[in-house]
Amino acid sequence: MFDSLEQPIPARLDELEPGPVLAAWLETIDVEAVSGYDRVVVLRADQRMVSHYQARMYQDMASVSDALDDLEDVELIVDAAVAEIRAGLQLTRRSADVELSLALDLRHRLPQVWRALARGDIDLRRARTIHSGTEHLSPQQAREVSDLALREAPDQTTGQLSACVRRLCIEVEPDDARQRYERDVGDRRVVTEPTPAGTAHLLALHLPPDRVAAASARINELARSLKTAAEERTMDQLRADVFLELIEGRSVGASGRGKVDIRVDLTTLAGLSENPGELGGYGPVIADIARQTTVHQRRGQWHFTVTDPDTGLAVSEGITRRRPTAAQRRHVESRTPTCVFPGCRMPATACDLDHQKPFAQGGPTSVRNLGPLCRSDHVIKHRAGWTYRWMPDGLYRWTSRLGHIYTTSGTPP
Repeated sequence: MFDSLEQPIPARLDELEPGPVLAAWLETIDVEAVSGYDRVVVLRADQRMVSHYQARMYQDMASVSDALDDLEDVELIVDAAVAEIRAGLQLTRRSADVELSLALDLRHRLPQVWRALARGDIDLRRARTIHSGTEHLSPQQAREVSDLALREAPDQTTGQLSACVRRLCIEVEPDDARQRYERDVGDRRVVTEPTPAGTAHLLALHLPPDRVAAASARINELARSLKTAAEERTMDQLRADVFLELIEGRSVGASGRGKVDIRVDLTTLAGLSENPGELGGYGPVIADIARQTTVHQRRGQWHFTVTDPDTGLAVSEGITRRRPTAAQRRHVESRTPTCVFPGCRMPATACDLDHQKPFAQGGPTSVRNLGPLCRSDHVIKHRAGWTYRWMPDGLYRWTSRLGHIYTTSGTPP
């Protein structure tokens, strides 16, 4: 695949502190001349440098406002700084205002996030995720959540990190989380929007997440029932058509309802704590929603897992209404609630059960040899040559086609 005379790169290049030394090394590397494995290493090293320089850029932006402190009015200082940044970087007024706001917040509200960005531990996408997810908190609470989130952020996708931040916000201020939920759900509404192409959007906003999860599962189940060999529509098109037909009151496909996954710890279920639950495909939900879903849900099929609040291990699981699935699937879904591919958050209840050792090669159909993989990652595993194995500690150790090792847990962040 590559020339036998591949250019060597320094050991642990992607772990070097970003700065002049790393920048100098990267300037000497012809990425087309290194091995496939090392191309990923160089990519990670370049990302560290990009993050480092982005942190410096935001520091520069904040310093522009410092240079204008001879103006007495604070609002005028900000407006003048925005004007300087707009002109200097050829940005719109709105873009310059947003960028300066982030720069000032990274300096004053979230200095630890700025430091992590400068070290290359996180990228700008993750910094923005933490920033936007903590905007509603007091400075002290925002720093507390950020400190906790940064421990896991380097190893999480932005989707995982966003869910982690939402969960931490609920844990730090459960009363505020409940009030914000009640305020927003009180503003629920349906909006229609025309598009330039002549199509239209139909949006339902600020809905209860448990009902959205149940509705989404129902739409997915009906769409899958229509996906026959003769069906030319894509799954996205089928979901959209099913959605409209249900709204219009038409009969669609299979009977029954989709299955939704909810995880909640025992003390929360008993009303002794207000820890957030985890709704499959959505993320953290406030304690009230977790309790209502597991105890009072009367529509649809709900797979619930009750966990120990100290260890996070499952102590009970089951399915509301309808006959449960096979015992093996229940066991795997309870043990491993999401797709086990690196970075994927698809609920296990919507995944294929993959044989770690292929069935054709003698792999047994046992809970130890089964892991949930979403359809897309299931295809990647088989067609692109990724492999994984379940470790004694319950983690999954993946090896990519290019030889990189990734460890996942298959549990929500």
